[in-house]
Amino acid sequence: MESSYFFMLQLAIVLFAAHVAGIISEKLKQPAVMGQILVGLIFGAGLMDKTELIEQFAQIGVVFLMFIAGLETDVKELMASIKSSSLIALGGIIVPAALVFVGIMVFYPNQSMIVALFLGIVSTATSVSISVQTLREIKQLRTKQGLMILGAAIIDDVAGIILLTLLVGLVKPGASSSLAIVSLKIVAFFAIVYGVGFVAIKILKKMDIDTDSDDKIITISIILCFVLAFMSEEFGVAAITGAYFAGIIFSMTSFKHRVSHDVNKVATFLFTPVFFVSIGMDIDLKAALTAVGVGSILIVAGVLGKIIGCGMGARLSGFDSNQSLQIGAGMVPRAEVAIIVANLGLQMAILNEKEMAAAVLMVLVTTLMTPSLLKWTFTRVKTAT
Repeated sequence: MESSYFFMLQLAIVLFAAHVAGIISEKLKQPAVMGQILVGLIFGAGLMDKTELIEQFAQIGVVFLMFIAGLETDVKELMASIKSSSLIALGGIIVPAALVFVGIMVFYPNQSMIVALFLGIVSTATSVSISVQTLREIKQLRTKQGLMILGAAIIDDVAGIILLTLLVGLVKPGASSSLAIVSLKIVAFFAIVYGVGFVAIKILKKMDIDTDSDDKIITISIILCFVLAFMSEEFGVAAITGAYFAGIIFSMTSFKHRVSHDVNKVATFLFTPVFFVSIGMDIDLKAALTAVGVGSILIVAGVLGKIIGCGMGARLSGFDSNQSLQIGAGMVPRAEVAIIVANLGLQMAILNEKEMAAAVLMVLVTTLMTPSLLKWTFTRVKTAT
């Protein structure tokens, strides 16, 4: 009979493996996150089943990761760069979607245009959590490029939801909410975030006078982070968006460094390693390798689309060619977002199993290549100078 405490052993194995893999990866001059994802792939190949507990730890891990990213963001610079972030996000949506659509129609001329369009939308879904962790490891998250990647990813997320809603509504009018309702929910979410932020900052400034509130603030910050993460999911925006804005709220207070330091400790030792292992565990290697044809189009067009599209947006915003390449590389990874969108297409009979597997293959390759690619784009500049 399995012990009711077996989950503790499983969690200990995951944390140990993530820690060792991270050390090995760093010894090989690669970001620790790459080793953690690879360990997840090995576990997911049949060594360990992904339990509900691991899934829940992983969700907390990515929420904490984006909360910390928000805490480390310079709000004045973020507000000043909205135009640049929008251009980068726009390029990162239009170019990959267009390249994937054209690639599918050229190499598979008998394919439905709706399927090609849907796969184009799948290719636009950036999963910035991998880039955020890599940027933190190489100490580049607070640079202008890091800020652009974060800002563009938030806009990318909202635009992706609207595009998906439009396409689903076109294919099956009764299958989803109307564009107006989706847009209204997104606007309502950001209005609520603004209201919560305004009130929270006022209260936190008053608490700053109270010397006894220093320890309580960590608990309050985590509560706000979880509440906004939950709300963003309920309003149809990714949980990481709510967590990021919770971090933004606290970044505008005197508690910023204390909260960042303490939450970072908890997240780094316990939750974020589980998240990156879980990304690997989610990928079905056998399924991914059965769709090399369509998968190759998604990978090549998807990667080039982000680098070219986001890079063009960055160049138009005044960044030089090296910085534009760094921003483009930071927007390359696709993870859980692309799989969720592709799975929706499968459930609605827009995509078949092979096309779903192709999306999984794109996730696998972009997930594994991003940490090394992103590190290379920053180190090559240092080497050149």
